Amino acid sequence: MSKKLKIGLFGFGVVGQGLNDIIRSQSLNLEVVKIAIKNPDKERTLPASLFTTSHDEILDNPEINTIVELIDDADAAFKIVKKALSNGKNVVSANKKMIATHLQELVKLQAEHGTSLLYEGAVCGSIPIIRNLEEYYDNELLHGISGIFNGSSNYILSKIFNEGLAYQTALKQAQDLGFAETDPILDVGGYDPKFKLTIATAHAYGLFINPDHILNVGIQNLSDNDIQYAKEKNYKIKLVPTARKISTKQVVTFVLPKFVKADDFLYNVENEYNGVTVQAAFADKQFFFGKGAGGHPTGAAVLSDIAALRYDYRYEYKKYNQQNGLIHTDKVNIEVYLRYIHEYTVDKLQVENIVERFSRNDYKYVIGSVSLKNLIANKDLLIQKDVFIAQTGKLNYSEDMIKSIAEEGVLLN
Repeated sequence: MSKKLKIGLFGFGVVGQGLNDIIRSQSLNLEVVKIAIKNPDKERTLPASLFTTSHDEILDNPEINTIVELIDDADAAFKIVKKALSNGKNVVSANKKMIATHLQELVKLQAEHGTSLLYEGAVCGSIPIIRNLEEYYDNELLHGISGIFNGSSNYILSKIFNEGLAYQTALKQAQDLGFAETDPILDVGGYDPKFKLTIATAHAYGLFINPDHILNVGIQNLSDNDIQYAKEKNYKIKLVPTARKISTKQVVTFVLPKFVKADDFLYNVENEYNGVTVQAAFADKQFFFGKGAGGHPTGAAVLSDIAALRYDYRYEYKKYNQQNGLIHTDKVNIEVYLRYIHEYTVDKLQVENIVERFSRNDYKYVIGSVSLKNLIANKDLLIQKDVFIAQTGKLNYSEDMIKSIAEEGVLLN
């Protein structure tokens, strides 16, 4: 039999209100006792007695056994979650930056205090990818996980490739619809999908990676020339985070725009939808598809976690606890399309194995291989306005790389 949950809710924005709508439409053994907000003067649809501006009023309330954290401030969210777990309260959160940045510490807190932190809503909205990585793939050998993890960027790219909108026009439309912020760099710059990739990698491979160690380059420098090139090749451009096992012991991660072919699952993932591809040794390739943004889709993922807590569910972090010896590495070469103005860009990135080159006064590009290590070291160059880079999907290995990992076993393609 499920236990009664007494909930303290932090945040009553789009997701918080979406969650409340879903809870009120269901007959569940739970009750929202108090809701923490920032602005007490804002008109609400619920009784004023439900709201408070004091975090401690909720965190120190012995009646409340479950905290649901849905605020957009990662630092404040961490303080809330840390205190709640330490006080013996279970927590559901959708704050991907907070979780990605502090995941290892949060795992230790859960173990120390016998509490549970669930965060399905933090990664890809309504897609249940975390629970699947944790449960379905718990004993699987995963070759890779990649996909479209950010609805805002995908909405913009969909409008560009399907309706012919200019980048700035599509961005403005996304902002008007509430998909993108006034300063959209967290989305279009690849930071949001990087945080989500960090969390997914922890469950896929048992690796707790500092997000600062993962390369993220976004779509903010996309030009008409890049779009025209992709269309001529019958590609679409998608912003794709990738975690891939490149040997028996090494995993690479990065977030880059990607040229996607028509036979790729991601090709038809449009607008605010997300898609996740998991490549497994035995289950082979599997694809998850669903809405990645919005109050009700994300609220549904949050409610799934809340419902699981009624039965004392917790993540076991099985692959982390197996101590499988995997390490995070940058020892791989990525084939890329690089559009640039100045020749020193190609020289500094040490582009090798160039298979295509084009040059005219206002547009230059090469397609060649660049080491991930070099891309990370030169990220400041990659985000300059006259540079755009996209992966082709191919990984290559230099002789030095092959030698350095040959002792571990066969390379994984």
